[in-house]
Amino acid sequence: MTKDTPTIEVALRDHTGTRHATRLRQSGRLPAVIYGNGDPQHVHVDEKSMLEVLNHGAHVIEVRVEDDKGETCLVRDLQFGFLGDNLIHLDFTRVNLDQTVTVNVPVNLSGDCKASKAEGAVLAVIRTELEVTCKVRDIPHELTANISDMELVLTIGELDIPEGVTPSLDLDKHICHITFVAEEVEAEEADVDAEGEGPEMITEGKDEESTDAAPAPEATTEESSDEG
Repeated sequence: MTKDTPTIEVALRDHTGTRHATRLRQSGRLPAVIYGNGDPQHVHVDEKSMLEVLNHGAHVIEVRVEDDKGETCLVRDLQFGFLGDNLIHLDFTRVNLDQTVTVNVPVNLSGDCKASKAEGAVLAVIRTELEVTCKVRDIPHELTANISDMELVLTIGELDIPEGVTPSLDLDKHICHITFVAEEVEAEEADVDAEGEGPEMITEGKDEESTDAAPAPEATTEESSDEG
């Protein structure tokens, strides 16, 4: 690992279920489960400490359950609330440092892209994270690239990928690229013109009949007969 593995203290949960999980969150604790190499352990962890570790890009954490010695765990799943803006649950998986895993790693682009300053140019970021396979000890905190001198495209193969880390996608897939607004507008106008130059629609049926048919005879008024 490029940095020291952080350590998190967790406590065992006496109860499970939605009501107890809600109470934990209200008290500043996050419910969690530790899987792998034995029975799952239902635990809870301090929310602020956990978020601080996650915000620093840590994937592997030394999890210490109360007074027991720490276990190397991979952050396997994060569950967010209905609006997606608050963490409400997380899962850990026990691993060893030589175990091969597949994880998503953030992509961090630095520099001021000169190509995006051209008239009508827009920098479109396609991927903000990338799935990679590697040993636990080799998981990078992030994948980086400087896009200052990027021409039109930055591919996966142009990222700074550490040795032993293999992206799941082809290396020629785009991380970001330059698009031109003017070209898109012209393409849309060309499509509209092409549609306007198409063959005229021939209307059949009622329209033809209404055009070719003779005018209807004028209505005649019958004389009314007197009764009585």
